Amino acid sequence: MLVHWFLAAIHLLALVLGFWAVLSRGAAFRRLAAGVGDSRSVLIADNMWGISAVILLITGGMRAFGGYEKGTDYYLHQPLFHLKMTLFIIILVLEVAPMVTLIKWRIALARGAAIEAGRAKLFARISHIEALLVLLMVVAATGMARGVTFG
Repeated sequence: MLVHWFLAAIHLLALVLGFWAVLSRGAAFRRLAAGVGDSRSVLIADNMWGISAVILLITGGMRAFGGYEKGTDYYLHQPLFHLKMTLFIIILVLEVAPMVTLIKWRIALARGAAIEAGRAKLFARISHIEALLVLLMVVAATGMARGVTFG
């Protein structure tokens, strides 16, 4: 029982960290696009976003499919779980361009080269959309926790 509680707590804390991180990354991108920010703040927020994503995947996977919560059968037959996973996939798709660009930035900065921040405004918008999708995932998760079904 203690493991269930611990996994749920870590999962929720990672969710809060991820929400903060993706919002912070969006704000840092926006400042960079306006010429008043720096790439370092974008990369720090992106690191936190990535760390939270890994924690969420591990704890979420353990909770849904590792026998620590309601069981795999419950989740696979729960429409809100499918909604949550769909939102997650949308976040992954949206994340491809910023992720590739930020990897290139890290390589360029390690070589002492300049970065190309031309798409910073677009990446700010993407980050804020991802934050909204995270909130929608929370709404779906609360419905799942209460056993909400449709039909």
